[in-house]
Amino acid sequence: MKDTYLNLVNGPLKQVAKTLGLPQPVELQRFDSTPESYRRKPVLVLGAGPEAQKLADMLLENGLEVRRHSTSGESLRAIIAVLDDAKTPTDLSETVLGIGSALRSLAKCGRVITISMAPDAQNQDPELAAAAQGITGLTRSLAHEMRAGSTANGILLDGVDLQAPSVATALWFLLSGKSAYVSGQFVTVSSQEGTPVRMEQFLSTGTSGPLAGRSAVVTGAARGIGAAIARNLARDGAHVIGVDMPQAGQALAEVMNEIGGKTLQLDITAESAAQKIAEAVGGPVDVLIHNAGITRDKMLANMDAARWNSVITVNIAAQARVNAHLSEKGLFADGAQVVSLASTSGIAGNRGQTNYATSKAGVIGLTAASAKDFAHRGGTINAVAPGFIETDMTAKMPPLTRQVARRLSSLQQGGHPVDVAETIGFLASAGARGINGTTVRVCGQNMVGA
Repeated sequence: MKDTYLNLVNGPLKQVAKTLGLPQPVELQRFDSTPESYRRKPVLVLGAGPEAQKLADMLLENGLEVRRHSTSGESLRAIIAVLDDAKTPTDLSETVLGIGSALRSLAKCGRVITISMAPDAQNQDPELAAAAQGITGLTRSLAHEMRAGSTANGILLDGVDLQAPSVATALWFLLSGKSAYVSGQFVTVSSQEGTPVRMEQFLSTGTSGPLAGRSAVVTGAARGIGAAIARNLARDGAHVIGVDMPQAGQALAEVMNEIGGKTLQLDITAESAAQKIAEAVGGPVDVLIHNAGITRDKMLANMDAARWNSVITVNIAAQARVNAHLSEKGLFADGAQVVSLASTSGIAGNRGQTNYATSKAGVIGLTAASAKDFAHRGGTINAVAPGFIETDMTAKMPPLTRQVARRLSSLQQGGHPVDVAETIGFLASAGARGINGTTVRVCGQNMVGA
């Protein structure tokens, strides 16, 4: 849905908004709208340890301009702070203050990325745990301070070093326009799995794209976020099998015809759904995106069994059944990757959505608990939790409520379906196989919305 306010404050009402102190969101630079002049701007790498220099060298090898010290008057594409060697909270000071002094040099829609050890209070000594946890607070707070469409995110190293392939893949994602609506989030790399991917390949499309040669099943693919996911996976080289209800057959066919995909009309809750998916793929399933979902909102005091059960059945029980069947029957390919749609409602809760929030929190739990099983096959399962995304669902909100929800995010605007799709494409790529059992929010730090 069009955000008229955003267009006005970037046009005829720009000065009025500035004078009155009104929110001034900027048009985000997404994958297909990032100017070449931005791509040429240098990346500042901060950190005193040897890993910081290794990271700088890797960025140079991938064609990026790199600085190890801030230069006055130079516009920066990104600031990357390598904090993996911080053993106590006091060890953070030099690098963190270096971020602060360079922030004013950050270009519009710039990036700040922290790289640090994952917090593990059970196995780290108290000061190390304090430093690791402190970095998460630093990054989330900094994300709230960013301006002009810029974001701050982190990469957490859980038993791996910076040379793990998925660290580079996470960097390419967070540096690019693919992560435009991801802010205040952390990507945890927990294994050395993953195919090394250069930045050029990660940003390529078609037969050179990161999903080239792989089949990808997308449920609920006829419209909205599902259609955006299907389009993006096809753009990145996958052969897409789009799944939706027979009632959505015409819309599904239009999307699949557009991208050269295959249609599969079925009820995802049917006992035979998993087998029919495998038959439509015609071989082991490489990528499975669980996007199909419904809402049946009602206050719990007024909730009937039909509303409750239908949401639970579609949003979580069907996912669990399909995963279990494909796994038990050996229908997942070696290295198969699954991404499920959760929601910020499943994290923060939402008034009138006890059934929906239960189902989406269930997705997060199912994802974490299934990670070990997928890892045994060299694969992964992860989840993406959208916040306020401009869809037909949010378009039905009262106008004032919709405007407030948009401005509550750090980016002061709603996300687009493509923002969710880009994050899913990243997690479904072979370079991300070191990321497993995690949930990434796509919400611009806004906990409102589905």
